[in-house]
Amino acid sequence: MHHMFKDHQRGEKRGFLSPENKNCRRLELRRGHPCSWGLCSQALMASLAGSLLPGSDRSGVETPECVQGGVSDLQEEGKNAINSPMSPALADVHPEDTQLEENEERTMIDPTSKEDPKFKELVKVLLDWINDVLVEERIIVKQLEEDLYDGQVLQKLLEKLAGCKLNVAEVTQSEIGQKQKLQTVLEAVHDLLRPRGWALRWSVDSIHGKNLVAILHLLVSLAMHFRAPIRLPEHVTVQVVVVRKREGLLHSSHISEELTTTTGMMMGRFERDAFDTLFDHAPDKLSVVKKSLITFVNKHLNKLNLEVTELETQFADGVYLVLLMGLLEDYFVPLHNFYLTPESFDQKVHNVSFAFELMLDGGLKKPKARPEDVVNLDLKSTLRVLYNLFTKYKNVE
Repeated sequence: MHHMFKDHQRGEKRGFLSPENKNCRRLELRRGHPCSWGLCSQALMASLAGSLLPGSDRSGVETPECVQGGVSDLQEEGKNAINSPMSPALADVHPEDTQLEENEERTMIDPTSKEDPKFKELVKVLLDWINDVLVEERIIVKQLEEDLYDGQVLQKLLEKLAGCKLNVAEVTQSEIGQKQKLQTVLEAVHDLLRPRGWALRWSVDSIHGKNLVAILHLLVSLAMHFRAPIRLPEHVTVQVVVVRKREGLLHSSHISEELTTTTGMMMGRFERDAFDTLFDHAPDKLSVVKKSLITFVNKHLNKLNLEVTELETQFADGVYLVLLMGLLEDYFVPLHNFYLTPESFDQKVHNVSFAFELMLDGGLKKPKARPEDVVNLDLKSTLRVLYNLFTKYKNVE
């Protein structure tokens, strides 16, 4: 057989940022305002409603005498207004963050929902996942709404997950610059997710406004799309307080917001295909599909005196995938382009990623599976990759 020679210079692995681009800052959180509801009731209501409490002074928030000296009638009125059904008293908000314009709307998670064990688990799982992904960036995220609102961490997270480099400024201090960066990041997210039949639950304004519900919706969608190696708690629902200012008065309502459903339903938004149906409804036919794919790959690998008996394990290090692409496209793959005997997880991921690049060069679409999924012995991911090869090359001798 005549072989062409195809050479790929080994460089940095796709999906990793170069060292000079690494953001070495360590994110520190701003501590929450220490005031209690009794202490800051007047200032909060003045901040929210503007004219509800005439003569209120925000400087009173910081004055301990307002507690020591008792509560005046005006302060008591403000406190009662906060605790009434027509105000956002149940939401965990700070005076400096909640000044509303006429007809402006603000949403806040009810504090009781924040104490729900499943909600806490969801936040913790997502925090740990982000920090695992960004470990090489030396970024530590401690609080989602405080660390993600300006777009900096979201940019790094998306670049790492998608293996791309966004054309945005590395550091932006101004609100306009932050929103421009968020706009670029969220447009890239939209291009990746390609939502069909479901509405996006986030926006530039909601993320920049530190809306935790919007941030959680975004992170859950990213985790599902990129098949993050985490298990999200199912059926997480929170109570959200919606506050709106009309004619100088605050009006509030409560709604239930569903953050997660079942894993199967959430994954179905992005990549339900024949293999999902096969695994879910026709597992008896799985052995037939596996046998057909084994026959297909051995037809070509036998030319190198290689043979596959277990799809789950023998493609996990990427070596057979690389060699198979060379055989199918009729070229020799230089050994210095991949690890012939990979030992570490990263070396195996490099091999599978390199095989995916060869598939793209051969005119195939980018595989839905992640290289990490194949290395982690995910059978469905491996079958998807091999079936794509089978579809194009089944008639190649």
